[in-house]
Amino acid sequence: MSVRLRGWLLDLYEDIDNGLRIWFISEDGTRVCLHQAMEVTFYASGTNEELRSLWITLKRYPAVLSLQRETRRDAFIPEPITVLKAVVDSPLHQARLFRELQQRYPRLVYYDADISSNIRHAARYGTFPMAFCEVDYDETGLILSIRVLNSRWDLAPVHPVFRILTLEPNCDPGRGEPSALRVQCGQRKQTLLLESSGELIHKLNQVLKQVDPDFILSSWGDTWLVPTLLEFSKREGEKLCLNRDEKRDVGWQKEMSYFSYGQIICRAEEAHLFGRCHIDQRSAMMWRDYGLDGVLESARVTTLPIENAARVSPGSGISAMQMLTALEHDILVPWHKQQVEVFKDGMDLIQRDRGGLIYQPIVGLHANVAQVDFISMYPAIIIKGNISPEVPLPNGIIPASEELGVVPLTLKPLYEKRVALKLRSAGLVKDSRLSKRDNARASALKWLLVVCFGFLGYKNARFGRIEAHEAVTNGGREVLLRAKEVAESLGFEVLHMYVDALWLKKPGSSKKADFQEVLNEISLQTGLGVSLDGIYRWIAFLPSRMDERVPVANRYFGVFQDGSMKVRGIEARRRDTPPWITETQTKMLERLSRAGSVQDLPACMEKAFEVFRNALSDLRSGRVPLEKLVIASRVSHELESYRSPTPAARAASQLLEQTGKRARPGQKVRFIYTRGEPGVHPWELPGTIDPDDVDRVKYIELLARAAASVFHPFGISDDQLKQWAHTQSVALDLVLNKEVSHVRKVYHHARTGRVEAATGIRRIAG
Repeated sequence: MSVRLRGWLLDLYEDIDNGLRIWFISEDGTRVCLHQAMEVTFYASGTNEELRSLWITLKRYPAVLSLQRETRRDAFIPEPITVLKAVVDSPLHQARLFRELQQRYPRLVYYDADISSNIRHAARYGTFPMAFCEVDYDETGLILSIRVLNSRWDLAPVHPVFRILTLEPNCDPGRGEPSALRVQCGQRKQTLLLESSGELIHKLNQVLKQVDPDFILSSWGDTWLVPTLLEFSKREGEKLCLNRDEKRDVGWQKEMSYFSYGQIICRAEEAHLFGRCHIDQRSAMMWRDYGLDGVLESARVTTLPIENAARVSPGSGISAMQMLTALEHDILVPWHKQQVEVFKDGMDLIQRDRGGLIYQPIVGLHANVAQVDFISMYPAIIIKGNISPEVPLPNGIIPASEELGVVPLTLKPLYEKRVALKLRSAGLVKDSRLSKRDNARASALKWLLVVCFGFLGYKNARFGRIEAHEAVTNGGREVLLRAKEVAESLGFEVLHMYVDALWLKKPGSSKKADFQEVLNEISLQTGLGVSLDGIYRWIAFLPSRMDERVPVANRYFGVFQDGSMKVRGIEARRRDTPPWITETQTKMLERLSRAGSVQDLPACMEKAFEVFRNALSDLRSGRVPLEKLVIASRVSHELESYRSPTPAARAASQLLEQTGKRARPGQKVRFIYTRGEPGVHPWELPGTIDPDDVDRVKYIELLARAAASVFHPFGISDDQLKQWAHTQSVALDLVLNKEVSHVRKVYHHARTGRVEAATGIRRIAG
């Protein structure tokens, strides 16, 4: 006799006995664990002799259910190939068997061999995290049938009411020794002391049993909290029930370092649970960008487990989606890609490998400037041009093949969903719960779309090919040049172009309606969607710090007509800027943003300068908390390989010498600049830092540099600010009044267009 259940799929993983275990949140709110048998198929290709030998070997394994030769499609080979198909009784048996085969038959080419159970299940049954399912199962809990009643691409997915438990120590474990654990569920909060480990484990088990959370959100959970709690549990002899599945222990993902987009990234060791999800909010990859709503959306479209979707890079999500697309279309997924880049001579490289188009900005202050953005330009070009490694590549954006390749097949529904979400969000009340949720979901989709282009050129991508990567940038350059021609033909001046955006102005154009014609015409001429990111009351494009004659493409700030600011490339956007400097620069920009027009900027400039002066006063008088001066910077190499150690490397060396803790390549090290040698003090080093040891001269220079980014459009330079900040030998009010008077004269004549810079603070050192 079968039982029927309707509910949401929460977790899916390999059963240690056989098949899979799947957790559901039913419609009535109960949490149900069922199990399901699942056969796994993989393929191998090679010479007839090698395949015959593999056949003989596999026949000896009881877990291998069937063997046969088939003709299948490899995306990178024009003609179908002959492969040996092996069907194994469970994912765990297949994983063990494949490890043996790699060693015994290293020359064979393997397909579909290392695909996760989540992706296989999604390809076979259409499942995904939070899929709403109708399930029939027998009295033993064995799933007889499963039907998915919704879609990964639903615009308004319905979720159950989640039970969320938050755990965090009462202080940063890297800086001090926590004495208590803060526990929160909804509005209920309690504090559990760490001094009695036995009582702590007992009370925490009571909380886990009472709440039975679906999500455990922690701070420093992977690196400190979970390891510490498990150590307490082992010492006290009482099992800590972090998992819903009582048969399983906490699963651990090893620490790893990898190279991505020009920098070394370190992923710390991760604690994974079974039957519920653990997310360390401090180490989750994009948590600060989109939170739990974005994580759930990412898991939904990629089919990755929720814990994995929170932690891995968007590139891993795109890779999972491409493998799912391949399985759904009977395309073999290679274990290791065999193809390499074809040889190109110097002229070919010059013609092909040119990257995105950048039109250097006109440095200075400009009024009534519109920013026009292509909506996810590169994904749109991939879809429109049908750019995929296994199909003929276009010259521009006109497809050379009608049959969609794996990459555009993967991106098309993703792109359409993000556009639909953005359009729906535009009609919602700003800052409403639904608007925030949609924005978080759209942000998660945006990051997946952003990395899909780079993933095309990644050497280890299953469906990557550098020629396809180059075809996308070629299409991007063509599209942007068409847009520029359209804008100029309609009388607009192009101030700046950057890969997928244009900054335009035209005398008399200051409203959205004034730019609608150019938007429509660009969309018509390029075939791609464009949007008006906004109209700036004023915007400042900044030059290089090394040479003021050289513009910098992505270094600017401006204020939209609704008063919101957009900032790129300056200190407030950098992750290695001390919080005190970030906050000060942000306050200065906020004062400038109050200017309703360029004519109002001089008065706001005085208020911004007041923020700078007060910040200097706070630093000199010791009113800036030490934690606001902490700098977080990556260590990019092993410490022994540095010839001239960076401040982060010097701090890491101190940590190693005094605590034995080694910073791995890609890890961030926190430190404060101090006087004397070695010039830095690690924040994680035990003990306190004497405020008198802080290198205030260094922090004054850093603040002056940040302030100079804000004041450069008004003719005030970095050197002038540093000199005044160190000496203050001339009364600031007199000097500033003189310069503001000059600024007012300049702005009085600036009604539209570019505003010339003021001459700066003169003779500030006397």
